[in-house]
Amino acid sequence: MQAPLCGTRRAFLRRALAATVVPMVIPARVWGANDRLNVAAIGAGGRGADDLEGFQGENIVALCDVDEARAAAPFARYPRAARYRDFRRMLDREKGVDAVIVATPDHTHAVATMAALQRGRHVYCEKPLTRTVVEARQVARAAREAKVATQMGNQGMAFEGNRLIKEWLADGAIGPVREVHVWSDRPTHRGRLPLWWAQGVERPSDTPPVPDTLDWDLWLGPAPWRPYHPAYVPFRWRGWWDFGSGGLGDMGIHNLAPVFDALKLGPPLRVHASSTPVYPESVPLACLVHYEFAARGNLPPVTVHWYDGGLLPPRPPELEPERELDPEDGILFVGERGKMLVEGWGGERPRLIPEARHREYRRPAPTLPRSPGHYEEFIRACKTGSPTASNFDFAGPLTEAVLLGMVAVRHGGTPLEWDPVNLRIPNEPEANRYLHYEYRPGWTL
Repeated sequence: MQAPLCGTRRAFLRRALAATVVPMVIPARVWGANDRLNVAAIGAGGRGADDLEGFQGENIVALCDVDEARAAAPFARYPRAARYRDFRRMLDREKGVDAVIVATPDHTHAVATMAALQRGRHVYCEKPLTRTVVEARQVARAAREAKVATQMGNQGMAFEGNRLIKEWLADGAIGPVREVHVWSDRPTHRGRLPLWWAQGVERPSDTPPVPDTLDWDLWLGPAPWRPYHPAYVPFRWRGWWDFGSGGLGDMGIHNLAPVFDALKLGPPLRVHASSTPVYPESVPLACLVHYEFAARGNLPPVTVHWYDGGLLPPRPPELEPERELDPEDGILFVGERGKMLVEGWGGERPRLIPEARHREYRRPAPTLPRSPGHYEEFIRACKTGSPTASNFDFAGPLTEAVLLGMVAVRHGGTPLEWDPVNLRIPNEPEANRYLHYEYRPGWTL
């Protein structure tokens, strides 16, 4: 593991704030109007198949997946693409690849992304950027050094609603913001069973045979070895500590991104969490996480509260009696002169409350550039060096903060003081063991 970044907290905060300005990328070659990217996908089945839809105008030249059955549809759809099980072999052999999609489970995001960055490839990585705090810092730094286009897969950063949130807050629509409530119902459905994936359970004890189509050792990648079980795959991995980070790692990235972007948040000062019972192997069913952030320039200190598993913030008195908070996803900005409620995931639909205030508000003229589309942002960045809204300079610090919330959940008890320069929790040394883990032999960043 590389040494932590050095410097002062103040210098780190300046860097974190500067990350909201996306640096220009130097394209590897000059692109003509009709030139197409050569794209490879790691984790071609599942979410990767959906991501490939966003690259339909480009050349899909190589597909990698450890499960032939899971990837059968994209393999059939792109018959000319070379097929692999091990992404390391693919990246070594496919010299003409321009951009790589990483859509594996969370625990292999970092090793796959780093392997692509080290070979000078542009990288689109699904969210969260990594599974551990240390990985997030390392990947963001490697991307900056590689000078390639990057984008994390939180599509909400391309929404019109995200631009409106920033423009309205900058316009002073609700005054300075000192408190924000953010939520998602995951892993439940609208706060009710059945679950999207299992959480708050013990590790299975039986050992069924591994399916013939699945390379279980490659699926585990850097994670500690354990016997195969269908409780983990496909997609059920998100509720297990070794592979994912529950509802916060899933939807927290989507719903906290507009807050971090609009309020120019860097690393938190401290994080405190409470939850349903925490199991050694799996994420609890529901949690409440509190993040405290310092003042940023002329922006005051702010506390951000996260709720999942069906938990919701207190109902704001400004909300009309006949209206309810969206039980699935939402954001509530609490300003000194009013409140803004954002319904839907990823910052979709902002409005001031009550409705009368929303109707009378004179909206400012647009000041921010609008997105051509989430995937189009990344494709253009690869070809021209134009910016992306969720490049790794933004995605890295956001992922660090989200995963610190899960460290606080896992550790429990005392609020965790965060030292972002040295990547340490000085007041609770025992909690530092959750910031990273030792990879299995053969796997490195």
